[in-house]
Amino acid sequence: MNNTITLEVVTTSSMDSYIEVGKNSYVQHYLHLWENNDPTPYISSSFAIEVVEKDLSNPNMVHFLVKMEDEVVGIVKLIKDHPLDEFSEKEALLAQKIYLLQAYSGKGVGKKVLQLIEEFAQNLGKKIVWLDTMQKGSPINFYQKNGYTIKRESTLSLPGAKPEERPMWVLTKVL
Repeated sequence: MNNTITLEVVTTSSMDSYIEVGKNSYVQHYLHLWENNDPTPYISSSFAIEVVEKDLSNPNMVHFLVKMEDEVVGIVKLIKDHPLDEFSEKEALLAQKIYLLQAYSGKGVGKKVLQLIEEFAQNLGKKIVWLDTMQKGSPINFYQKNGYTIKRESTLSLPGAKPEERPMWVLTKVL
């Protein structure tokens, strides 16, 4: 990939772009998870202005715009101190959202984004990065190709998700 990929911290002035790209990328990839293809339960709990404003004021959360040169191509949301099983909050970073616009999927952007997240975590002294991903679909293969391993099962718990789409995996990568 010849284009430079960077993570730019979201501020109140770039929040609208985060919300727009977050909604668009989510709808492009995840409508199939929801009854009647209606992701409103997730969108309203993740991308409402008041939710994002509250998140931005939380020092344990950091939101990024994924940029290719000057173009926003995705979003990332990290929770800096988030325990997982035997790993304490000081040891573990949760990559809660990694969404790319569909036009940039399969082009090496995601791999670079994971590398940037892992560097961020290492700079915080973390031992692992962890995330949840759907058991069905291609993301699990992508994460495994990039060194993530299945730790255990999890479940999507939001109302409106199709029962057959609820099974998830918790994945980890030791840094």
